[in-house]
Amino acid sequence: MHSPVVVLNDSLNRESGSRVHHANIQASKAVADIIRTTLGPRSMLKMLLDASGGIVVTNDGNAILRELDLAHPAAKSMIELSRTQDEEVGDGTTSVIVLAGEMLHVAEAFIDKRFHPTVICRAYSKALEDAIAVLDKIAMPIDVNDRVTMMELVKSCIGTKFTSQFGDLVADLALDATTTIGVDLGQGLREVDIKKYIKVEKVPGGQLEDSKVLKGVMFNKDVVAPGKMRRKIINPRIILLDCPLEYKKGENQTNAELVREEDWAVLLKMEEEYIESICMQILKFKPDLVITEKGLSDLACHYFSKAGVSAIRRLRKTDNNRIAKACGATIVNRPDELQESDVGTGAGLFEVKKIGDEFFAFVDDCKDPKACTVLLRGASKDLLNEVERNLQDALSVARNILKNPKLLPGGGATELTVSATLKQKSQSIEGIEKWPYEAAAIAFEAIPRTLAQNCGVNVIRTMTALQGKIWDAYNVKAQTFKTAIEAASMLLRIDDIVSGIKKKQAPGSTPSKPTIEQEGEADNEQMIPE
Repeated sequence: MHSPVVVLNDSLNRESGSRVHHANIQASKAVADIIRTTLGPRSMLKMLLDASGGIVVTNDGNAILRELDLAHPAAKSMIELSRTQDEEVGDGTTSVIVLAGEMLHVAEAFIDKRFHPTVICRAYSKALEDAIAVLDKIAMPIDVNDRVTMMELVKSCIGTKFTSQFGDLVADLALDATTTIGVDLGQGLREVDIKKYIKVEKVPGGQLEDSKVLKGVMFNKDVVAPGKMRRKIINPRIILLDCPLEYKKGENQTNAELVREEDWAVLLKMEEEYIESICMQILKFKPDLVITEKGLSDLACHYFSKAGVSAIRRLRKTDNNRIAKACGATIVNRPDELQESDVGTGAGLFEVKKIGDEFFAFVDDCKDPKACTVLLRGASKDLLNEVERNLQDALSVARNILKNPKLLPGGGATELTVSATLKQKSQSIEGIEKWPYEAAAIAFEAIPRTLAQNCGVNVIRTMTALQGKIWDAYNVKAQTFKTAIEAASMLLRIDDIVSGIKKKQAPGSTPSKPTIEQEGEADNEQMIPE
């Protein structure tokens, strides 16, 4: 067995590197400490002042770190971790920071003992492989068609959030929305794109219990001519366009020189005939509703209202895509290329309603919608914003389970199992990697320890009780472990921080070269905003 002291023989070259390592570790620990108290079901809330001067009250790790403006590069890199976790699986944003901070914290002792960072990173990556193997071993398959089990699972994953006081509401919304838009790709694979095809529409007023998932989509628009066009159509035929229904304007400044007075009338007539021809091409398919992403001229509006067709203009591209998915229409670029198959007939109802001071158009009661809108009602904007953040987490949890239907024990039980298995395995590892490997095993205990501290309860007793009650999605745990350990390894490999930002110079002075931070600068970097 090797002694940990004889790891390095080039300690002189390592002096400046270890200073930077310490600075990076301190910065990472500072970020972890900021959000450590927001982990778990009885966690604390943070009140943040955002860039525009507004106030945000939340316990969502990613939402908190998004608002922080930290100077140290290592701290910024830690914040990036939370963002990655949020985009990949939508949950575990606090856990990943706490775990990465702990991995770096236990590595500090080895840096002091002159262990080479590469040795520590090798041990960490071996620990990660073994941890994922443990997850595969203890994972439990789940039937995604069993609504009761799915509800329990989503509820246990978002039980730490503010909306847990409203019972099943958010879990219900999340399950309804994700099962609506799920698409089977065959071979047991399922595509659930919650970013593209689920829109959360927040409308202040009413009660939170009035929130619902529409069997279709809604958007903040009214028909072009409210008095002349219908605001309610049953079983509408819908045509979606992304071209303007007005005379084409020149790309840049266009001059037309008219010699005779009659030429002006000819020019206007040509414009009118062009608009009439494109309107007739559309009306040939007998639509009830025409929606375009671009402009719609008064003349086109006249032809449509005369034919009893409702029209909506300047709709967002994303909204248009959702309508296409909901009612089975195809977005057409040119009216002359329209076919009967492009007309959407899947919607049961088109209706424009006034909610509060604004008009909202609903394309609802669709036969087989592959896009939907979640309508959130609530007393205030702050409440709606927090409910939306919680709903996004619930949607992510539901999506993860639908894509990979496996469960792991929650409440820190999985981390304790991984920790115990790795400690046992560390006995069989030879060489200097044994100690960092064992330290990584101990670092996994940070999650259950933090959970217990935040609840203010007896650690051992609570862990035993939680083990049988709470479940987590496999995807979230695996992603948390991978992101945290890989990020810790990356930060340990950094031995210099080079600043390429030019400092403001006095007039007439010579420009300075990029500087390498010395010990004093790196250690005194401001890590937490005043």
